Amino acid sequence: MKPTLVRPSGVERTFSEGELIVTKTDPRGVITYANDVFLRMSALTEEEAVGQPHSVIRHPDMPRAVFKLLWDTLKAQNEIFAYVVNLAADGAHYWVFAHVTPSYDSAGRVAGYHSNRRVPSRTAISAAEELYGVLRAAERRHDRTPDAVAAGEEALIRILAERGRTYDELVWDLA
Repeated sequence: MKPTLVRPSGVERTFSEGELIVTKTDPRGVITYANDVFLRMSALTEEEAVGQPHSVIRHPDMPRAVFKLLWDTLKAQNEIFAYVVNLAADGAHYWVFAHVTPSYDSAGRVAGYHSNRRVPSRTAISAAEELYGVLRAAERRHDRTPDAVAAGEEALIRILAERGRTYDELVWDLA
């Protein structure tokens, strides 16, 4: 299992454009499958990854509002694309362009989630870092987590309105 407190080292890890990071989770976000690229990038073994919540790789620089949007979208049984910075077990970080989609059982119920991640462009990373900085600043003005998430969400809604874009349009603009 990953140590409970991993501090970001500032070291960025990358993977090649021809590689995909793949994970599958149960409906609660607990990892049920991780491919070798995920294991290499996260600095986790299969035994350390499988059975852990996907948040095991959550980087503290990721705005909480983005994860709220991700879970709200998935719970509505829709797919989502997002730029995410992850924290490896050794403190390194890595950026991904994630595509997360619900998986269904034979009765049509959500059985879990499937995520493929690709290497994002440096331009997209820079734009995501700028956007996420604004969202984090809004979130950090609040001590209570629910208030912080709401503030980040409000900041994102405001930015989208100012740009005349939906979230999906913004993500694809960066791609």
